Amino acid sequence: MTDPANTHGLSHLDEHGSAKMVDVGDKPATARFAAAEGFVRLAPAVLDAIRGNAVAKGPVLETARLAGILAAKRTDELIPLCHTLPLDRLDIHLTLTDTGVRMRAEASTTSKTGVEIETLVALSIAGTTIIDMTKSLDRTGCLESIRVVEKSGGRSGHWTHPSQEMSP
Repeated sequence: MTDPANTHGLSHLDEHGSAKMVDVGDKPATARFAAAEGFVRLAPAVLDAIRGNAVAKGPVLETARLAGILAAKRTDELIPLCHTLPLDRLDIHLTLTDTGVRMRAEASTTSKTGVEIETLVALSIAGTTIIDMTKSLDRTGCLESIRVVEKSGGRSGHWTHPSQEMSP
């Protein structure tokens, strides 16, 4: 339900209840950091093919890592009302496990707003790329548990997700 008078003080609504980009013009630029983690569950045969570099579409993890980096750089084009951010650093780590691929993205910038959404977009696209590249081997690949696990900078300071347990 919309709140035309915006009496709830929602930052992304104007006084008429329409969506708006938050004005960060008066905020100071500070060092910002965010980390997100996620998991792609894959069948054992798919994991064996990735390990053996035997996937017809090419090197799965490297392609997924690059896709995630590209996506994070374009977050403002994908998510309405996100600010354009100059990413100083974005790292994506993809690790094969016995049941899938554990993913972690870390981003930093000096800006007026945080980089949490960039890390989530990076992992969403990296994970989707893994599934796309391996779907001919098995269609049961599943993207799971993507979430921000840490952030720092700005008014809210440092935050860590209360549960550090991830999928296997």
